[in-house]
Amino acid sequence: MRFQFDPRKAATSLKKHGVSFVDVEGVFSDPLAIHREDPDTEDEERFIAVGMGSAGGILVVIYTLRGDEIPLISARRATRNEVKDYER
Repeated sequence: MRFQFDPRKAATSLKKHGVSFVDVEGVFSDPLAIHREDPDTEDEERFIAVGMGSAGGILVVIYTLRGDEIPLISARRATRNEVKDYER
């Protein structure tokens, strides 16, 4: 599994949400992470993951799958409701 991302999107995520795409990789090794299809996408299959980031915070990650690569689209800190869902 290899992560792929646009450096501009990574910089925007860090500036806007305070979340580094490097930290996001922890979500994919979190055995308790919740992964589901993104119902709001039309042009490509996207997924939403809620899980523990490498730095310890609970994050929401939008991503897609392309072969053995995981292109990261966006990341942010989880809302209170998303944290509650994760902790169930």
